[in-house]
Amino acid sequence: MNWLYDSHIHLSDPEYETDISHIIHATDILKLKACCVSMDYETSVKTINLSKKSENILPFIGIHPEMAQKNTIPVFEMIEQKNTEITGIGEIGLDRTYINTEEEWGIQKKVFSNQLSLAEKFKKPVSIHSRKTLDEIFEIISSFNLNGILLHWFDGNKNQLKRAMDLGLYVSYGPVLVYANDKQVLLSKTNSEQILVETDGPVKFSHCFNYKVTQIEFLPSVVHCASNILKISYNNMLNQLEKNSEKFLNS
Repeated sequence: MNWLYDSHIHLSDPEYETDISHIIHATDILKLKACCVSMDYETSVKTINLSKKSENILPFIGIHPEMAQKNTIPVFEMIEQKNTEITGIGEIGLDRTYINTEEEWGIQKKVFSNQLSLAEKFKKPVSIHSRKTLDEIFEIISSFNLNGILLHWFDGNKNQLKRAMDLGLYVSYGPVLVYANDKQVLLSKTNSEQILVETDGPVKFSHCFNYKVTQIEFLPSVVHCASNILKISYNNMLNQLEKNSEKFLNS
């Protein structure tokens, strides 16, 4: 039986605090591993602690672009000190939504670059937030020798997708794939060897998910939808996703 990987979920979020025992139990039953990403120092600490409760929780620590204006040194130090304990670095990236000035934009880019340097140093995969900043991110990552790069919740256009494919990057699709035609079109144009799936929980999704707090149990629906779009069997889709996920994590 294949392992299914949630490539991007925020298990350190307060929404999951009362359900974490259920989630850990579900990962065992469903043979599912969760790449648990962080936002700042506090969530990085929680992520590390969660990973000690189950080998199915794969800890990614880092600074989200929303938090880049705060004191980032403790997270950098944690990455240095815990590099043998962590699976990857994330959620990192760029997003102009969270800045008001060009000075803040410069700080955000510096924080992103510093984390890429640490990923390069310790040979860790990265989970990147790239909302409306893909072109800037393509330019910045070209300066680093990185192998496992995920553009989580890919939201670019077809040309940007092609560039991501040409660069050997991974892109992930979540529950919105089940009902969003634009995501389905993008998936159909994605190299099957560069596809990952995610929930990005606790994001809440509409339609068949009824705005419930996202659970990892949503993932099979995403895989089923992907298999239909790519016209391959569910089991073959699982096989491909397992290979992709393992290659991403062990790059």
